[in-house]
Amino acid sequence: MKSSAQYQNKYGAPNATGAGYLVTIDLPYPMRLAWDHDTTVKKMSCHKAMAEALKQVFKDILNHYGLEKIQELGIDLFGGCFAFRKMRGGSSLSVHAWGLAIDLDPDRNKLKETRKTARFARGEYLPMIEIFYKHGFISLGVEKDYDWMHFQWDKF
Repeated sequence: MKSSAQYQNKYGAPNATGAGYLVTIDLPYPMRLAWDHDTTVKKMSCHKAMAEALKQVFKDILNHYGLEKIQELGIDLFGGCFAFRKMRGGSSLSVHAWGLAIDLDPDRNKLKETRKTARFARGEYLPMIEIFYKHGFISLGVEKDYDWMHFQWDKF
């Protein structure tokens, strides 16, 4: 797993607007805002380095689960991608500051939850996690057993 400094060395200094590195991608299925399930998300902004891989992640998830199962499992609950901020409780920049991470279903996969209680630690989510890894992402839940909502780009 890479550090904030490694991301900065590879991708440069992030900025508050994402100018110069963010692109907008179309999602292959509608997502819902995690904090407002009635609001549909059809596009999202992410770092250009991972845009194609992230689109493929969502295509593979759709092919594996189908839309109805995705919605039932809450995989479509979008918790954010680009957010120019520091890591929660830390002083280093979050990978979200580069738009190189995505959070899904944050209400049922809270920051400090472990595999004992995090929804994404359950067996039915293993194919989703494997799809993220297949395309160059890591799961902080798998790697550190916290922040199960968080998937970040790990290709350098």
